[in-house]
Amino acid sequence: MIETLLFLVLLVVALYLVIKLTVAILKYLVTNAIIGLILLWILNTVGIAHVEYTFLNILIVAIGGIVGVILLVILSWL
Repeated sequence: MIETLLFLVLLVVALYLVIKLTVAILKYLVTNAIIGLILLWILNTVGIAHVEYTFLNILIVAIGGIVGVILLVILSWL
């Protein structure tokens, strides 16, 4: 009986940690994506770069942030 109760408590704690970590990662990716897309939009509007908004480019910007935007701009010049 006590083993089952201990198992359930540990399971709830593990699920809480997984959910908390997932939310933190998603928050980081969304913040990076918003900042990166704003920067990419500014660079496209000014005419410095001509990068299309594809799923792969948005994923690169979401993971890399400003570094991802710089990478896409350099690749667009090649």
